[in-house]
Amino acid sequence: MGIDLQLHNSRPQWPRRHSRRKPTVVRQSHEHGAALAQLIAELPANTSGKLWMVDPYNDTVFNEQQAAVALGEIPDLLDRCTDNSHTEAVRDLATYLNDCATTPGSYLVFVGD
Repeated sequence: MGIDLQLHNSRPQWPRRHSRRKPTVVRQSHEHGAALAQLIAELPANTSGKLWMVDPYNDTVFNEQQAAVALGEIPDLLDRCTDNSHTEAVRDLATYLNDCATTPGSYLVFVGD
């Protein structure tokens, strides 16, 4: 199980057969999926944050406002890290959240297994 990250420059459009729409993916990360999934799965549910809502089995989409709220959860997530793989996963997530939060019209997709 893992969670990959995709930063989109507009509303995500998944390829369809014979589609003429341009891809919206700006960049993606597959490196830290397992560590990120493990950390997010351990977050307490029903909090005021956003990251606990990420579904490790399905895609979860954050807009720029949701990414900005989730960015505030990074210090707590870093405190939960137990090894370097977790720390690197959170730093990667922080970069994606920050880029989404500061780019009008962008979306961050958490791609679950």
